[in-house]
Amino acid sequence: MEFTQEELDELLDRPTPLNLPYANLTGADLQGADLRNANLFKANLEGANLSEANLKGASLYKANLLSANLEGVDLTSVNVKGAIMPDGMKHA
Repeated sequence: MEFTQEELDELLDRPTPLNLPYANLTGADLQGADLRNANLFKANLEGANLSEANLKGASLYKANLLSANLEGVDLTSVNVKGAIMPDGMKHA
């Protein structure tokens, strides 16, 4: 599943959490986005800008975050098990 930035912006305007397993969000601009409780299981977020995004309670299980910008993001309540982190390391 691939989205244009316009389609993604429309999805972010909805009041319900994002449910985008397997989504191709390569290079997406999600800066400051409210992604609380989002399901991004196995999503491809390579090179995405997630700086200052709210990911509280989100699932990034087995997601690809290679080269993603996570500046200012609190990952303490985010499921990143098996995710490929921005530095290329796989999260245990």
